[in-house]
Amino acid sequence: MGIGLRVAGRIAGQKLATQGQSGAAAGQSAGNPQAIGAGVPRTQAAHLGAGSVAQNRAAGRTAEQIVAQASRGIGGFLRPFRRVGGILWLEVTGAFFLLFAAVFALRLLQNWAGFSLVSRNFTIGAAVVFLYLGVSSFWRARRR
Repeated sequence: MGIGLRVAGRIAGQKLATQGQSGAAAGQSAGNPQAIGAGVPRTQAAHLGAGSVAQNRAAGRTAEQIVAQASRGIGGFLRPFRRVGGILWLEVTGAFFLLFAAVFALRLLQNWAGFSLVSRNFTIGAAVVFLYLGVSSFWRARRR
């Protein structure tokens, strides 16, 4: 997203820089649409309307400053929501982990006699891991 904003800012800066020059160029090229690029190689003709390098750099810097200020303002506005969103994310993931722990524990209790030793150990381990992840997720949410 940052790269896209920078590119859009540069394009907007170039458009603003060329708007002032397009009026003068339009008066010169009204009778002949190819007058701007006449006698100039194609690679240079594409850059004639863009202005000088210094103007492009100044417009680029201005656009970058505008984008930086806008991103700081948006970031300041979203900061409280980011905190609340992080807490909510931890609580939701904790609930899912506890749900899985409960499913494994119930399956273990229902099929205790039918499970082999390896299946019992796996189910106990999975239930303990999900229980740990669920509890620690809620614990981290409370600490925020």
